[in-house]
Amino acid sequence: MEPATGKSSLFRNILARALIFGVLIMVFRFAYVVSITGESCTLSSFCFFSLPQNLNFIVPGAGVSAIVGNDAVSRSDPRRDLYTSKEWIRAVHFYSSVFQDLISEGLLSPHSKSLCVETPLGQEVFALKEIGVENSIGIFKKAAKPLVVKGEGHQIPFDDNSFDFIFSGGARLDASARPADFASEIARTLKPEGFVVVHVKANDTYSFNSLLDLFSSFNLVKTIDMAGFDSLMPYIREIVLRKDTVIRNHGGGKIADGISGNKCSVPGHKRELVQKAEPLIEEEPLKPWITLKRNINNVKYLPSMVDISFKNRYVYVDVGARSYGSSIGSWFRKQYPKQNKTFHVYAIEADKTFHQQYESKKKTVTLLPYAAWVKNETLRFEINRDPGQEEVDELKDKGRGMGRIQPVKSSGGEVDEIQGFDFAEWLKNTVTESDFVVMKMDVEGTEFDLIPRLFKTGAICLIDEIFLECHYNRWQRCCPGQRSAKYEKTYGQCLQLFTSLRESGVLVHQWW
Repeated sequence: MEPATGKSSLFRNILARALIFGVLIMVFRFAYVVSITGESCTLSSFCFFSLPQNLNFIVPGAGVSAIVGNDAVSRSDPRRDLYTSKEWIRAVHFYSSVFQDLISEGLLSPHSKSLCVETPLGQEVFALKEIGVENSIGIFKKAAKPLVVKGEGHQIPFDDNSFDFIFSGGARLDASARPADFASEIARTLKPEGFVVVHVKANDTYSFNSLLDLFSSFNLVKTIDMAGFDSLMPYIREIVLRKDTVIRNHGGGKIADGISGNKCSVPGHKRELVQKAEPLIEEEPLKPWITLKRNINNVKYLPSMVDISFKNRYVYVDVGARSYGSSIGSWFRKQYPKQNKTFHVYAIEADKTFHQQYESKKKTVTLLPYAAWVKNETLRFEINRDPGQEEVDELKDKGRGMGRIQPVKSSGGEVDEIQGFDFAEWLKNTVTESDFVVMKMDVEGTEFDLIPRLFKTGAICLIDEIFLECHYNRWQRCCPGQRSAKYEKTYGQCLQLFTSLRESGVLVHQWW
């Protein structure tokens, strides 16, 4: 019986060793699939068992653990595979490196209470926890617990002065429809002397200064350009700001350039853009109705040169709007590059003939049925025409003459009394430096009164881009060799007006 017993023991030993060897092969293969290729177990035919509840997957090379245990995600969570995907691990590696650099520079510490704003999946939160910043949470419009709770950048669900460190990555501030509220909520929830770090796509000086204007109660610590980690954001500008100890209102002594009382100095970053504008037409055109119209094709629009994302509101002011289709519907709505921003439109038009057209546009257009002027007073408003205008000028709303205040001399046209208002003061009460403001002005000669008034009051600094029609004694279309008697100014005086605007740093274009 002893030989039989010996054979049985030998068989059991061989079987046990074979089973152990098989288990080792499966464990090795499992470790290879997850740790080397970065794929989840369900993507490999060599995974013969489900993931255990408390298993840590170690990603080589960066010291980051892609933990898929009880503390990160439950077994039934459909995101389970996501946390071991290549994309997830790549993002965690990137953000871990960013945060480690911030720690080395003293801008972040393991004891910092941290918030990641607008993080859909929570890679940033995970990276913070991996490097030891345990007290971290993220917010997004759809929660992804335990890393991300429900909340949005413009409405952060935490109390004032709650965090030491706030991070916003993935150009989410660029994409926000409410960037001013986004910045305001960060300022509210960050503790004094706390740090905010934002990653943005925009890298021009205009957008950079626009962003700084949003964070008016912060001081710039540093900015650095770096490579991104995916094709959606191949390059990143990292901006680090520190919250002031004492909160100040927007513009409270922080603006080096800009408006102070009635003084106005156009900031340097706006002056630089004037150098990139299309050249002015220096020689008086013989056929201005053709030359000036064609010139619109040469215009270098401001949004074609810079990113306009970091603005509070987007405003278009049409001074001398006439009908809705005259320039708002035919040009601004269709041709002006708005970068997918929604603009509120103000139409300033004293001619009551056109007022009815704006009744159906009340949701998007605010009509001011008055005349833009240098002060609030009653004015005489005259409708007149050049000879032959009714027959040849199809662009002037079916032959309707142009309205002028302060007519040079009576021409027997229609004369009404209208209310004029101080346009410069209205502008200062309606928009701020954190708004993006585009203005078209076609006021039949009154530009020589309104433009100086804009400078005198400092309101000119509130306007980002101007499309100005300057009225002068141009050659008449109907009558070769004859000039219009409606206007006293010459083309040279108009050219000087445009030149002075550009020399002052104002981006102005010749309108027709």
